[in-house]
Amino acid sequence: MTTLSTRARSSAALVLAGVLWGTGGLAGSLLGKLAGLHPLAVAAYRLLVGGGVATLFVLLKGGTLPRTAEAAKRLLAVGALFALFQASYFAAVALSSVSIATMTTIGAAPVVVTLAAVRKLHRWTVVSLAGTLAGLVLLRWSPDEPAHLVGGLGFALLAAAGFAALTLLTAKPVDGLEPLSTTAFGCLAGGLLLTPVASWTGMALPLHADVLAAACYLGAVPTALAYAAYLRGLATAHPVLGALSAVLEPLTAAVLSAAFFGERLSGTAWCGAAVLVAALAVGYWRPEPR
Repeated sequence: MTTLSTRARSSAALVLAGVLWGTGGLAGSLLGKLAGLHPLAVAAYRLLVGGGVATLFVLLKGGTLPRTAEAAKRLLAVGALFALFQASYFAAVALSSVSIATMTTIGAAPVVVTLAAVRKLHRWTVVSLAGTLAGLVLLRWSPDEPAHLVGGLGFALLAAAGFAALTLLTAKPVDGLEPLSTTAFGCLAGGLLLTPVASWTGMALPLHADVLAAACYLGAVPTALAYAAYLRGLATAHPVLGALSAVLEPLTAAVLSAAFFGERLSGTAWCGAAVLVAALAVGYWRPEPR
């Protein structure tokens, strides 16, 4: 019963992270439009604000800075991977499109994690991965964006590799370093690494209520809270399940766009959403041995 309860909590944390990430794309797009920021600047603010909010929470709870060399190395690696993932993803968006970059990045990440973490592919793992990829293609497919548009494919695959590496790295705990601390200091490190590049594009942030609200939401909810939930779920879940939970991001974004911006989902997209849910169910309820 304890094992089932632990698995349920881990799954819930991973699902929460995927859903919250789905709101991040809309919040980031809104912040970029309101403040006139380049996507790299939005990514930098996302990590800096998210890291700042999480760090403040850690300190208020009595937490301290990492005191061991192992913890410091872990946070530096996490920060570098955060920066790599965000920068590569937005480069892919600039060179191709949001749909292709998202589909390639989120679709490739579970495959990379599976190949790195699983010695032997079992049938339920293959079914879950195949369903995930098929669902993403159906969900994100548009006749105006043909499959041969691969200008940003390399950066999207690099982003997928960065997310996969982050998943595999943080699945192995470090003594004295909790998931929230990893999120807080890792996001700050990633934001600081991105700031020199993002500053070339301009990072002036208008001090308006709507701009500040969008920046705070982007940093606090789909970044600090989402990554804290993700890393907490990874502590007791298989890395493959963690990567699979990321596919809830484009699914949530598509549903929210339809609900709030009047973007109607086609029959193909709804079929993709159903396939995604089924693939996630297979991955969560039929987990393979470690």
